[in-house]
Amino acid sequence: MNDSPVAGRTVGVIGLGAMGAGMAGSLRRAGCDVHVCDVRDGVAATFARGGGTACATPADLAARCDVVVSVVVNAAQTESVLFGADGAAAALRPGAVFVMCSTVDPNVSISFERRLEAIGRGYVDAPISGGAAKAASGEMTVMGAAKDGPWATAEPFLQAMAAKVYRLGATAGNGSKVKIINQLLAGVHIAAAAEAMALGLREGVDAAALYEVITHSAGNSWMFENRMAHVLAGDYTPLSAVDIFVKDLGLVLDTARATKFPLPLASTAHQMFMQASSAGFAKEDDSAVIKIFPGIELPRRT
Repeated sequence: MNDSPVAGRTVGVIGLGAMGAGMAGSLRRAGCDVHVCDVRDGVAATFARGGGTACATPADLAARCDVVVSVVVNAAQTESVLFGADGAAAALRPGAVFVMCSTVDPNVSISFERRLEAIGRGYVDAPISGGAAKAASGEMTVMGAAKDGPWATAEPFLQAMAAKVYRLGATAGNGSKVKIINQLLAGVHIAAAAEAMALGLREGVDAAALYEVITHSAGNSWMFENRMAHVLAGDYTPLSAVDIFVKDLGLVLDTARATKFPLPLASTAHQMFMQASSAGFAKEDDSAVIKIFPGIELPRRT
């Protein structure tokens, strides 16, 4: 018998990508009645074969669920999920809550909250971090912000999906602000890790030896350890793509620009990801930013 506080409750997950699929799996393990929806043909049905219900549209899913968790790529996709054709907003049950997990402009998240409140529905600003592996194991981090009622409804489901759940404010916006700051660091760390590995390759240092030393030295970072392992393997399968950081660092710079706040490192990292994207690596793993450096021979996939 599953003694999870959400066991037997109905929850929906929209977007079964690298993060969403793992989150839906965590909810299923917690004993939830999980409904799923994804724009890609067959993805929701494949998940549902392991337990759960595939829904054709966000509206179909929202009409059945107490809590709807959206894990799509950006604000435009969230807008479509909520207010587009067959969108979830109009179909949400009275008392239902929409949980927004994408990385978006904080002002956009505030706007979503206001629009849902206008029709009597709850909203939780809940960006996430940790990567696909931590999402799949229920060990990711949630950066939440919401009013008391929606938070109380959504929190048990967030706890079922994450190791760390933070409430950072009593209205939408602060969760997205903290996520943007996290993405500033993540993007800069990936860019710096790529630069360091590229210099090592240029200087003829054995890549595997360099990785071993750095990951046991003061210069290490989580991003160096995680992303440079992809470079060593020659595997640029996108767990988080180059264009994700074009978007996210763009949001960082837009936020700072509004108050004329200088971000020189974030600006440089953004340019590096922009260069990688325009060079044809947009859909590759974000570690492919290393491919912008000239005169180096990268490890090949074995």
